[in-house]
Amino acid sequence: MPRKEDTRQREEKDDLIRKLVSVNRVTKVVKGGRHMRFSALVVVGDGKGKVGIGTGKAGEVPEAIEKAVAQGKRNMTKISLVGTTIPHKTIGKFSRGMVLMLPAEDGAGVIAGGPVRAVVEAAGITDIRTKCLRSNNPQNVVAATMVGLKSLRDAAQVAKTRGKSVEEIAG
Repeated sequence: MPRKEDTRQREEKDDLIRKLVSVNRVTKVVKGGRHMRFSALVVVGDGKGKVGIGTGKAGEVPEAIEKAVAQGKRNMTKISLVGTTIPHKTIGKFSRGMVLMLPAEDGAGVIAGGPVRAVVEAAGITDIRTKCLRSNNPQNVVAATMVGLKSLRDAAQVAKTRGKSVEEIAG
């Protein structure tokens, strides 16, 4: 039994931001009646440019959230930031969901809806403007946000790809 307590303490000390985006009750009709389970969508980030999303299903809500957090930790990816905002305008598309993300000046804050706000806050972005287009399904919106954030490139990455210096790119 002490081993289980140790793992819980270790999970709390990892300094990750966990944000619950949505919980759905899922029903499967079987011969004996209805079988109800829960599905959870969670965003996990370190607040310094690493973020991941995870989904989990279980018979109880806390178990579903635990599974989603574990998957989110495994799926964490590094994104490019310039100070407290993103380097350039980007559009993330996933399924029918589309998210437009624009860099904002210092002090503008996070101008975003629920699912997008969870992702950008977990990533550590404090100044950004966003707009969800087409779909408002939380799973598609979160996935579209991740696609958009993964597509970001800063000047150093572009210069390296082109074989030039940062001054040549920025100038």
